[in-house]
Amino acid sequence: MEIISALLPHLVGLRLEAVVVRGVGVRIEAATQTVRAQCGPCGTWSATVHGRYVRRLADVRLGGHEVLVALTVRRFACVNSDCRRRTFVEQVPGLTRRHARHTVLAAGDLEAVAVALGGRAGSRLAQRLAVAVSRMTLIRMIRRMPDPPPVTPTVLGVDDFARRRGHRYATVLIDMDSRRPIDVLPDRTADTLAEWLREHPGVRVICRDRGGSYADGARKGAPDAVQVADRWHLLKNLSDTVEKVVRGHRRCLRAHTDPLPALSAPPPAEPVRAGRRAANTRRRHAAVHALRAEGLSISATARRLDMNVRTARKYARAATAEALIGPNASSRPSVLAPFHAYLRQRLTDGVHETADLHAEILARSYQGSLRVLRDWLTTNRTRTTPVVVRVPSARRITAWIMRPGHKLTDDERADLADARHRCPDLDTIADLARGFAVLVRHKGTGQNLDAWIRRARHADYPEIRGFAAGLASDRDAVVAGLAQPWSSGPVEGHVNRIKTIKRQMYGRANLDLLRKRVLATP
Repeated sequence: MEIISALLPHLVGLRLEAVVVRGVGVRIEAATQTVRAQCGPCGTWSATVHGRYVRRLADVRLGGHEVLVALTVRRFACVNSDCRRRTFVEQVPGLTRRHARHTVLAAGDLEAVAVALGGRAGSRLAQRLAVAVSRMTLIRMIRRMPDPPPVTPTVLGVDDFARRRGHRYATVLIDMDSRRPIDVLPDRTADTLAEWLREHPGVRVICRDRGGSYADGARKGAPDAVQVADRWHLLKNLSDTVEKVVRGHRRCLRAHTDPLPALSAPPPAEPVRAGRRAANTRRRHAAVHALRAEGLSISATARRLDMNVRTARKYARAATAEALIGPNASSRPSVLAPFHAYLRQRLTDGVHETADLHAEILARSYQGSLRVLRDWLTTNRTRTTPVVVRVPSARRITAWIMRPGHKLTDDERADLADARHRCPDLDTIADLARGFAVLVRHKGTGQNLDAWIRRARHADYPEIRGFAAGLASDRDAVVAGLAQPWSSGPVEGHVNRIKTIKRQMYGRANLDLLRKRVLATP
């Protein structure tokens, strides 16, 4: 019995009759020992037994084996004549529930798996850890779970998430003190939020993004609550505005340098080739020229070195062995070689047309084709083109502007200074953006907001003026966001978690199921 109480504490108090091991399963036969039971609807205790039957309950695994509890329970007759139920079945606290096919312990484990993983993934894990169930059983368990008790937070976080991106959106409400979700609304309209706030009076602070619908809903439903604009969204809105302005001013950052000289530098000398083939060529070239120096003819040299006469003649005509080494080694010099110096001089003088150069060397007894000249000019001539300075992207320049100066590298700081120097408009934009970023990053600077708005409204950029007008229309919430310690960071974290839940269910979950998982997940 000590082992039973340690391994199966929820079976303590029952009369264990048998434990049967069959294959991978364990069947525990037990019976209740109570003498009376309480009727559920009326609460009357009864000791009149009407009958008995066996309930089969799936329990948690034991030592890797599936466990089935065959529990013999009694059906009692209700002695209260006014009760609508004539008979009722006794329930074992901590073990059984009405109409349940799993023990309370197994059902709790399955509910935890279902809330964490959903249907298909939860079914796969439950089959290995707890009880083999289908995905629909887990989904029904989620839907049957009771809602958490209603909570009226003092500080409320509000944000939207996409049920179907671009089509349908919902709203998640967060208790900022406990950082737990308390409700999910079916849309993101002002009327829905206002109705929820009226039903839950007592909200003092509402953290939200810059969305106008939430501002209107908070104003209607909780007019006395302080609305706090999120600081991250303020910087994000400013960053998007700055990027639009920078994108329109990248043209002034493009600069041109002086064109390159018409003639490219002479091609570098060919590297000395190595390898067995090159060594053999050098050895045979030296041998041919040594025999020719002794006065032997080409034929005699070929016989002495046991090579073909044509090969010996090729080695003899080559001034150096390097002329014979290469992928396209040739024993004859190019027909254009005598005119190379003249052509380079004419290219330096500014003559680049192939037809003109061809006519000039024809007058100097050139006998080659036009194609040979064209191929040589392709590798020895460059066209006069301006060098365009590469301009950083608008997003990168915006990141340099919005990032605090101490977080920039030396290269980024130099590139930003160069861009601001070359574009005076960009310099003005950077000053405005960094001035507002200082207000957001340092608390207690809300009193300087009006001065920044006045300065931005006189800027020459319509995007900056529009951003300033939006701040002025939402001034109280922005000032509170600069002064209050609250932000929408926890809300954004829950929005990311909701995205994960949606991906687990492949985006096919109805709002009721999604709401249950959002509220039940710790």
